[in-house]
Amino acid sequence: MAARLGLGLPQMRQYSLGSDVPDVARAAERLGYESLWVFERALFPEPASQGLYGMDGVPWPDEYRNVADPLVTLTLAAAATERAELGSSVLVAPLHVPFQLAKALASLDVASGGRVLAGLGTGWSLDEYAASSVRPFAERGKVLDEIIEVSRAVWGPDPVVYDGSLTKIASAVVGPKPVRPIPILLAASNRRAFRRLVDHADGWLPAGFSTEQVGAQWRQLRELAEERGRTKPIRAVLRVNTALEAKPHDGADRRTFQGSVDQIVADLVSFTEMGIDEFLIDVQSGARDAEELKDVAAEIFEKARAAGV
Repeated sequence: MAARLGLGLPQMRQYSLGSDVPDVARAAERLGYESLWVFERALFPEPASQGLYGMDGVPWPDEYRNVADPLVTLTLAAAATERAELGSSVLVAPLHVPFQLAKALASLDVASGGRVLAGLGTGWSLDEYAASSVRPFAERGKVLDEIIEVSRAVWGPDPVVYDGSLTKIASAVVGPKPVRPIPILLAASNRRAFRRLVDHADGWLPAGFSTEQVGAQWRQLRELAEERGRTKPIRAVLRVNTALEAKPHDGADRRTFQGSVDQIVADLVSFTEMGIDEFLIDVQSGARDAEELKDVAAEIFEKARAAGV
């Protein structure tokens, strides 16, 4: 069975948000991509108080200077498409008020006919937390827990009742309700986060740094699910951040998903062989404009399918 393929939508500054997002979304759906995805970067600190992913000395990519709001981007895509799922990988959940985020996701699900995938994470940027988080960075896990609980309550039957540290709903009617229970997918890479995922979420959002790393985490996650008695399958969607180059990258320093389209497809094959069967392919950072993005997306899709992905 062929893998499910999704495409990252254009959110960066080389794109025209109002016209390019609907255009790329329609083109991706016509090509056969089954899902459309966004990510969240709230700001670009200058100078940064920490490096990329919290690693000292690693600069933030320049394309993070201008990233459109994820929910606005998904709304534009929803209006332009009919079938593709609409996901986030990821929304930095603690930067959002729990009740308002749950209500926005429910409204988007209704507007799209039940196509939303709520991909959530805790993020890593101290500067983003300083600007917009609802609680300090040290409490990010607790905030994510409450966002999941509030969302389940708001999306569930009325009257909605919830008593948490951030959210107090004595008894209320809250609508609209999602078309169906919105799947919650989580970014997770340690045992505490894996336990949250196994107990409270529907899927996992790994990043494709290497087959060895993802493979080890995937085994650990499934073992924990078995240990905790989970019988529901865990949906895994691998984020593929491409570093596309015109010619094959033959050096020993080649990173996973770096190089030519053929090399990127070969990497997809290797992840398929280890059991990942759903991919979010993001090519927006290396494309000059929406036309190039669509061309690269088409080439990757066609070659991936030809390779059995």
